[in-house]
Amino acid sequence: MNHEPTTIDKSQLQMAQAWLATADSVLITAGAGMGVDSGMPDFRGDQGFWKAYPALAEAGIDFMSAANPDNFKRNPRLGWGFYGHRLDLYRKTRPHLGFRLLREYAKARRNGYFVFTSNVDGHFQKAKFEDDRVAECHGTIHYLQCMTSCTSNIWPATMSVKVDETSCQWLGELPACPYCGGLARPNIRMFGDHNWLPARTNQQENRLLQWLQRTTRPVIVEMGAGTAIATVRAFSETILRSHPQARLIRINPRECEVPAGTRAIGLPVGAVAGITELLRQPNAEGA
Repeated sequence: MNHEPTTIDKSQLQMAQAWLATADSVLITAGAGMGVDSGMPDFRGDQGFWKAYPALAEAGIDFMSAANPDNFKRNPRLGWGFYGHRLDLYRKTRPHLGFRLLREYAKARRNGYFVFTSNVDGHFQKAKFEDDRVAECHGTIHYLQCMTSCTSNIWPATMSVKVDETSCQWLGELPACPYCGGLARPNIRMFGDHNWLPARTNQQENRLLQWLQRTTRPVIVEMGAGTAIATVRAFSETILRSHPQARLIRINPRECEVPAGTRAIGLPVGAVAGITELLRQPNAEGA
């Protein structure tokens, strides 16, 4: 993979490196684009999604319809076929080099780090980021909840996965709620979702807000957060506006624009290339 900064403005890169060199802490914010360099499917637009799930393309089911609790209600085997395939993929995929580079940099900051991500894959924890330093704003595929919310409890998704990829159908016994015996579902905030149980995410976000109060010169390193689902992008900009000494480095090959007149830099590259270049210089590794 080519990590040369061929499309990065040198002066912008150097300024971003200087920000990192003097930061007391780093807030890592990540959207779906963070996983592309790990070989994860790019769901941007229907064509990218349908390329990954041809059976859903044939049925005319787009991402918003597949990632929807109504999909479980209409056809539980199809709903679990989609999410089961993703769970198996996330279990097998190895987080890319950028995760390790970021973790090494972040752990050396005087006031440490925190992660805010819309990704449900659990790859920050898989890459050895501390679990109590990660906030997953859309939940996680690695925990389950009752489809009807018969209980407020959630539990680990330890079941084995077997999916017929040609039809995107779950094979065998469907995941069940251990409390009522009904259908279980991932503890993920889906589109049009009124039954998602947010307690775990709320606890994570409370820890994040408490940490932010202790930071002095945070740098926000945002990766792969687009405008289609702008949760992460909006969060980065909210922290930038509310924290007087915050800086934002936005890494995105397609949508790296930053708000005018702010302490922000956009780098038009993917996650691995951007992280590698940011941390390449010796002065980016000091406290």
